[in-house]
Amino acid sequence: IMAALSVWFWNERFWLPHNVTWADLADPAPGVEYPKAGHLLSALPLAVGIFAVRILFERFIASPCAFLLHIHAASVHWRATPNPVLEKVFTSITKCPDSRRLDGLSKQLDWDVRKIQRWFRHRRNQDKPSILTKFCESMWRLIFYLFMFTYGICFLWKCPWMWDTHHCWYNYPYQVLTPGLYHYYVTELGFYWSLMFSQFTDIKRKDFPIMFIHHLATVSLISFSYANNMLRVGSLVMCVHDASDFLLEAAKLTNYAKYQRLCDFLFVLFAVVFFITRLVLYPLWILNTTLFESWEMIGPYPSWWLFNSLLLVLQVLHVIWSYLIAGIAYKALVRGKVGGKSLGGSKLLPFKNDGGHCVLGDL
Repeated sequence: IMAALSVWFWNERFWLPHNVTWADLADPAPGVEYPKAGHLLSALPLAVGIFAVRILFERFIASPCAFLLHIHAASVHWRATPNPVLEKVFTSITKCPDSRRLDGLSKQLDWDVRKIQRWFRHRRNQDKPSILTKFCESMWRLIFYLFMFTYGICFLWKCPWMWDTHHCWYNYPYQVLTPGLYHYYVTELGFYWSLMFSQFTDIKRKDFPIMFIHHLATVSLISFSYANNMLRVGSLVMCVHDASDFLLEAAKLTNYAKYQRLCDFLFVLFAVVFFITRLVLYPLWILNTTLFESWEMIGPYPSWWLFNSLLLVLQVLHVIWSYLIAGIAYKALVRGKVGGKSLGGSKLLPFKNDGGHCVLGDL
């Protein structure tokens, strides 16, 4: 059964262009190697290793840096009184009960409604991560994103497809797998696998479903493009996405450290780079070559449609995030004008007061 499923899944008429078979790619010339799906398995232990490095980094590097900036794990001043009934509602049903449920609980416990509301508020505050936790998580992501972006730029600068995207399709799919391209791909895949797993233990954000779809689409894109040797255009996609991510984490770090003017500057820089890379470069550079140049040079085939569908899913997410970022910036600027504050004090990376929840962190 497994053999039959494998044959069905790896149907070469789906994955490869017309008149190309897996056998054509299985036995290259001496000293030449093509990507193989089995190579992707090395990303799983790498993901575990990346997660382990992250734990050590946050413990021995990020935390001391936070203490130097006077960021400490704040203790919860008000803890909810232990109550089995309310705890069951909180953990199993809802963390924010509506008025009807509040009235029912009030009658059941013979408590005032305001007292129950206060209990739920204190209970929610107990679960909120401290600024120290957020700082350590953002510092880890900053270092990794910056490292991958720097590596990607240095690697792609010497590659012809960086300057002429037609090279992504010359002699396709008989394109040699170089060590630099292999390491770039597998490291990115390992990192996103680690994010897929750690998302369930990291700070919970409002855009959890969108981020999960994003990570899933990214892992699928990296895996599929590797399996059918679309690594050249895939490396461009990864570099474009890494260009703004580290700036977002840097802006969040400066906000946690209360360097507001630097935070405002970094957020503006992040927004500009994000809009340019995701709304200009990505569609005009990446989608142009995957949809139109590849159509002219190699023609469409089933996995070509899948690959481009996933790229278009990412573009939809880019538009959603751009809308959210623009909305945050607009609200922050309006608040600054209403309050008579200058741009430096307009809090372009705003925080709510309830437990230090970072609004931009939800992106």
